[in-house]
Amino acid sequence: MSAAEHLQTKFQTVPLRKFVADDTAAGTFSGYASTYGGEPDNHGDIIAPGAFADSLAEHERKGTRPAMLWQHDQTRPIGAWESFEDSEQGLLAHGRLTLDVPEAKSAHALMRDEALALSIGYMLDPADVELVNGARLLKRVHLMEVSLVAMPANTSARIVGLKAAFNPDAPNPREFEKALRDAGLSANQSKRLLSGGWRALARDESEEDAEKVAVLAKQLQRITDCLKG
Repeated sequence: MSAAEHLQTKFQTVPLRKFVADDTAAGTFSGYASTYGGEPDNHGDIIAPGAFADSLAEHERKGTRPAMLWQHDQTRPIGAWESFEDSEQGLLAHGRLTLDVPEAKSAHALMRDEALALSIGYMLDPADVELVNGARLLKRVHLMEVSLVAMPANTSARIVGLKAAFNPDAPNPREFEKALRDAGLSANQSKRLLSGGWRALARDESEEDAEKVAVLAKQLQRITDCLKG
């Protein structure tokens, strides 16, 4: 039997359970692509600690990285994985959605409603599998991709955070409108920003007012920080 015949493609799904709004670039998020140990997943598999170490080192050596796909479809990339952290709990993935891609925009919205999961696609050599109490212990896998999907198989993972652009619906709207007024926006400007976002705020401003709004825009992140604190 050839080496290629020894390799198997396998998917393990890990849920994105709780997203926390952050104040950095929209579409950036973190979550556990896989967790180690514990009960077998719905496929009867357990991932051993460090199972991804060799694969991650190989990606780094070759200057490659696992793909970020929509529903394991190789023709539908939706972003890029920026880094992976191999911790005691599992493989923590940090990525960024490409929000100009329709599926990525949909994924971003679904993430906020906790409606998606992470699922890993990898190549597995049978020599790296050990049967333990009827479950398959995967001791080494080659990580090919991490997808966003809807059906989780492993329910023990946790999401670290979803980083979103300014979202006036996140804090209490009245509290946020007061903060905008305190920062220098007029009542009309504050209401336009709350109802329609930045475009609604800026489109009807004169050149002089637009410059003022640009200055105030720099204060918005600080306002959201204060409200969340």
